[in-house]
Amino acid sequence: MIDALLVDDSATMRLRMRRLLETKPGVTVTDHADPEAALVEAQMRAFDLVLVDCHMPAMDGITFIRRMRTIPHYAQVPVVMVTNDISDAVRLAALEAGATDFLDKSMQGVELTVRLRNMIRLAKAVRRLAEQAAWLDGEVEAALRHMREREEEIIFRLALAVEYRDNDTGDHTWRVARYSQIVAEGLGLAPDFCRNLYLAAPLHDVGKVGIPDGVLLKPGRLDPDEFALVKTHAAIGKRILGGSASELIRLAAEIAESHHEKWDGSGYPQGLAGTAIPLAARIVAVADVFDALTTSRPYKEAMSFEAAMACIRAESGRHFDPACVEAFCARWPDIRITGGQDQAAIRPSARAITEPWARVPTLLREIAAEPPSPCGWRVQEWLVQERHGPVESHARVGRENGPVNHLPVPSLIPEPPESPVEPRHGRTMDDAAGDRAGAPHLSGSRTTPGGRDRLPESLPQRRHRLPHLTASRTDDARLREA
Repeated sequence: MIDALLVDDSATMRLRMRRLLETKPGVTVTDHADPEAALVEAQMRAFDLVLVDCHMPAMDGITFIRRMRTIPHYAQVPVVMVTNDISDAVRLAALEAGATDFLDKSMQGVELTVRLRNMIRLAKAVRRLAEQAAWLDGEVEAALRHMREREEEIIFRLALAVEYRDNDTGDHTWRVARYSQIVAEGLGLAPDFCRNLYLAAPLHDVGKVGIPDGVLLKPGRLDPDEFALVKTHAAIGKRILGGSASELIRLAAEIAESHHEKWDGSGYPQGLAGTAIPLAARIVAVADVFDALTTSRPYKEAMSFEAAMACIRAESGRHFDPACVEAFCARWPDIRITGGQDQAAIRPSARAITEPWARVPTLLREIAAEPPSPCGWRVQEWLVQERHGPVESHARVGRENGPVNHLPVPSLIPEPPESPVEPRHGRTMDDAAGDRAGAPHLSGSRTTPGGRDRLPESLPQRRHRLPHLTASRTDDARLREA
């Protein structure tokens, strides 16, 4: 279907041209004697072909074409000048104004019919190209949106992996990201920067993957040597994220390296001061410290939000950029809502926010309720005997607790002969990470006989609890079938 717009002050010419156009299948014609009225309608409707008279009392055809081309839709639409004036000056002016072709009013019969048919074909081709271009734009936008979503999800999954080593959930990641965005908005920064900061901030502690668990997960305060080791996570984070072609990852690298720098130059790792510290890192420093103050840790209780804000204010100009602190305090109601302090302030009609972490499942550290098949851990006899004495009690527990592997399995560590096999753990035993006990509510839970749900106190607790286990697991049922 082709919509044609005909503009001519002569009723006779409009009638003649309408009849010629409507003889073509799929062509509808809208005619106007007033060029101003035609321009108004052209802004509300998308015509595919425009025919305009050259000489009209209110507005000439050249002016009409020039104004028509300023309307976005009509940049490529065929516009035909209908005139009796065949002078070169008129035609050149019309072409410069944007006319596509000319029709002589004196044309008769076959020539006029063929010229109109060609204009209609051209209009159809232009329309198809416009539709194809719009479809391609939509596909490109969808592909870019999908890429951005994947990039965001990868970032948050990496951040959750770091968080999983240090905390039970990813709430710290979410809050630091949101606090940072709020402060950036309070500073009046560009929306694109605020969004990128929101996505990059969760990677501020990615360097912690390089810190030993015994130090990172120590329940008490760190000694000077341990603290010096923890401080290296900023440089490690820079090495992990540095050199990326992605603007977002480069911003995350800046934050990871510099979020422990202080305004007065007493921070680490480089001792930067003032505006030499990247702005993104200065913002995240406020968000990270505030969330740390309001979160309970093994060695401290959580502060109230008001007490934590007082600490942030007290460190303005020493630890923190005063402008960032001012923006943080100015957006205090939003900070409280983000931290879950003012749930009543959230409008009931507000839509739930769907962010990348909302698509990430909660990380649980319990042993699965039902393993896919019986499995066991091979234990190095010599190491167990050295640390805990004879292993007969362990073997007896295995016989009482369930099936174990009966076929020899190569171990990652060379084993002395006659190495016994330890059974699979009872479901109430702490996991290998040593951070959380298994879920007692899961079906089939039981306490293993002989107190095997608790290892000797001489072993390091938390993540180093099972240093004598190797990774040689096997599927008993599959071995029997073989």
